[in-house]
Amino acid sequence: MMGVSTSCCAAQDADFSSDDNVASEICGYSELQHRMQRHATSGSIRKALETLNFMRDYIPGKPTVYDYNSMIRCYFRSGNVVLDELFEVYIGMKRSGPTPNLLTYQTLLNGIISGGALKVAILVMEEMVATGFRPSYTVLSKLFKKLLKVESVMDAALVLEIMLNVNSSPSQYDISALIQGLCKIGMAEKAYLVFLALLRKGYFCGGCIYNPILWTLCKSEQSYAALAFFGWLGKKGFVLSVYSYTALVYAFSKARLWDEAFHWLDEMESVGCKPSLVTYTVVVKFLCDDGKVDEALSLLRRMEEKGCDPDLVAYNIVLRELCHQGRVVEIGDLVRVIDQKGLSPDMYTHAALAGGLLKRGKVEIANKLLLDIILRGCAVDDVIYNIYLHSVCFNGGSREALSVMQSMVAKGFRPTNVSYNIISEGLCKEEHMDEALALFDGANWPTNGPDLISFNTILSAACKVGDSSMIRRILWRMEYEGIRFDTVSSTCLIQYYCKIGKITECLKLVESMVIKGPPPDTITFNTLLSGLCANRLLGMAEKMFNYFKGIGISPNTTTYNILMRASIREGNDFLVYELSRDMYSWKLKPDVGTYGCFIYSI
Repeated sequence: MMGVSTSCCAAQDADFSSDDNVASEICGYSELQHRMQRHATSGSIRKALETLNFMRDYIPGKPTVYDYNSMIRCYFRSGNVVLDELFEVYIGMKRSGPTPNLLTYQTLLNGIISGGALKVAILVMEEMVATGFRPSYTVLSKLFKKLLKVESVMDAALVLEIMLNVNSSPSQYDISALIQGLCKIGMAEKAYLVFLALLRKGYFCGGCIYNPILWTLCKSEQSYAALAFFGWLGKKGFVLSVYSYTALVYAFSKARLWDEAFHWLDEMESVGCKPSLVTYTVVVKFLCDDGKVDEALSLLRRMEEKGCDPDLVAYNIVLRELCHQGRVVEIGDLVRVIDQKGLSPDMYTHAALAGGLLKRGKVEIANKLLLDIILRGCAVDDVIYNIYLHSVCFNGGSREALSVMQSMVAKGFRPTNVSYNIISEGLCKEEHMDEALALFDGANWPTNGPDLISFNTILSAACKVGDSSMIRRILWRMEYEGIRFDTVSSTCLIQYYCKIGKITECLKLVESMVIKGPPPDTITFNTLLSGLCANRLLGMAEKMFNYFKGIGISPNTTTYNILMRASIREGNDFLVYELSRDMYSWKLKPDVGTYGCFIYSI
């Protein structure tokens, strides 16, 4: 293996001691060459140099640069190269001769590239060019391809620059790989500069080179920069394909700039560039994300009119949003359309239906639908199973969900952390704490074991009921597993300390969160205020309220409701008035709880 050092040793004018075998008799030039090559091939460059020095002393005009090149080549063949030693040779050649020639650099580059020291190869190549030599296309191409293979795209861009300067250019495929690599790491500007450099050299640039730049601008929310680049491409005579237009449609759709998105959709058709299924699906997806499901349905009809039939992916996207909005009639209509077109609902269709129904509180319908899907042997994944488990737990059937999961395991289902967390949360909500802990300790967790969500689920339940024994067990297990607290974990403990009246410990924990982390959030804020108010510490709650606002944690409507209720309980009408004014200054909207406080305080 080639050893790579971070620094090259300076060349030293060391007097190499003569090899015993060489000193014993005066050998001919050919014999000394063979000795040098044998030493180098065995990985002993020091002995090889001793042989060359002996040659210099006894054979006039020797060694030549070709002898050094031969030694370097043989040394690389040894497979045990130490770069520092090799650079001593190279620097010694530059100082004392023989001067490195083209073959020296080519040999060095080939060996270093083959050994994988690509950054070192770039340094050698830069020095080679500075010396006036031109690397061969083969060496440049080899280095360029290897840099792309290891995704070192910035170094590859540097090599391309050298290639263009010596009038060499890689294949369109390799340049496309470089452009895509730069775009992948968000270097659209660098990719654009590479594109311009290629154009200046008269290199033919197809869509595989400029379209990735366009798409990167579109995906990084630079829609108007993308539009400017698109226009520039058109003026320069580049072919703007469906792929190019789809990028613009994507950018404006993602930005919710619907007038522009539909303008470019129409523009595509007007120039004879027929929108593809992908183009339409992009718009459908973002329309649904924006809650514009009626417009998405209209676009599905437009697709059919234009001879571009929507596929199951497009239908699933719309179906999911219809479910989220609880549009039962339209859901039924769309399911019938899917069936009439001969499309078979897949796991994503089922997930869209069930997830949407659950979100709308249609638990029993979702439950029956999922159970029917599973019993019919339809293709389902862990997402479908987890939605089903959630629907069962949602209805107060966490024990049933656990039983169902165990039976599914026997049929090949592999529960994920999400599966266990769903059931654990259900058991905790139903106050089956011992069963939740037994599941936590005895479950056949995936490889990495319980995650932070798993611990927080059961910690939250234990803190709510003030079960100190269970809390200690969980904290010990978290420490043992190397799981660090997050804001949720700390907030749970704040709730616990307030519940058992340990206010000092509670405030110490809050102080630690502010100074060391994890940082408190609005939920932490509200949990603390609720706990203080429950302990009849309204004055301290008011101080903490002002403190939290002072460190940049914003209150919400719940924050004010907590303090208002406590103020009413203690008959502090003035504080209720002040809180209501402050609430409006934060532009927060009162909810039912707020209005209840107002009515009660009258």
